[in-house]
Amino acid sequence: MGTGRSRQQIGMVLRDKNDMTIVVGVSWLQRHRVYGKARKRLTKLIAHDPENQAKIGDRVLIEETRPLSASKRWRLVQIVAKGDVAEIQPEDIDPETAAVDGESEN
Repeated sequence: MGTGRSRQQIGMVLRDKNDMTIVVGVSWLQRHRVYGKARKRLTKLIAHDPENQAKIGDRVLIEETRPLSASKRWRLVQIVAKGDVAEIQPEDIDPETAAVDGESEN
């Protein structure tokens, strides 16, 4: 049985178009299995925001919860820092991730 504590992550809101739902990008380091060099990766987590208070560009704290829908497994705990960015894309957070995902930087 678990410890009773929910996992928490801090990330940046990438999308807030849906009602009561935000998409949060959490960046983390992955070591290359042969060379050992660390590279940044971006994981998108779908979180429940019941009051629609988080906006694109905000840094938020989310925690794991019971399944709320087919894809939502996280919920918004608090907004850590308000962002003053009008529109933010995953490649704005981590340009290396866009190149890894197959997009060209041209």
